[in-house]
Amino acid sequence: MIGYDLIEYAKDNKSTNEKMNNIIENISEEEWKKEFNGYYKSIYELCSHIYSADFNWFKRFIQNCDFEIINKDFFGKDFFPERIFTKTIFKNINEYVHMRKELDEIIIEFISKLSENDLNKILIVNGSNGNIFELIMGELIFYIFKHEIHHRGMISLYLDMLGIENDYC
Repeated sequence: MIGYDLIEYAKDNKSTNEKMNNIIENISEEEWKKEFNGYYKSIYELCSHIYSADFNWFKRFIQNCDFEIINKDFFGKDFFPERIFTKTIFKNINEYVHMRKELDEIIIEFISKLSENDLNKILIVNGSNGNIFELIMGELIFYIFKHEIHHRGMISLYLDMLGIENDYC
């Protein structure tokens, strides 16, 4: 049953990203990069952070996990190039929106292929702080969606500060 719930979360996540991105597509490059007083200084940095976190988690899942259904070539060789992510990774808003749509589709497809056994697997993960964690795959995917929700809230706040209506949540 957890697999069905995750697919619904993935679809809702995609839908919310689309609503948010419909707003973001209509802001200026100046508004996209305007700096605010936060750890992630702009909408640009926040979108880059959300995308790169999702990208890196799912890349890690695909490349390092032995799933029952999915093989290492599931998403194709070109989608996961070797990259070093910084706080900003997109050339412009249109590139971000295109790449976000593509990644959201991949996440839904990936989750729909997971078995209950896959979702209950314990993953050993090296954290960015050097600590090693043991995490259950299904719980980790729920965490990833919560991470996006948190940062979309920050984007909403920045849009509010720009005076842009943004009731996408």
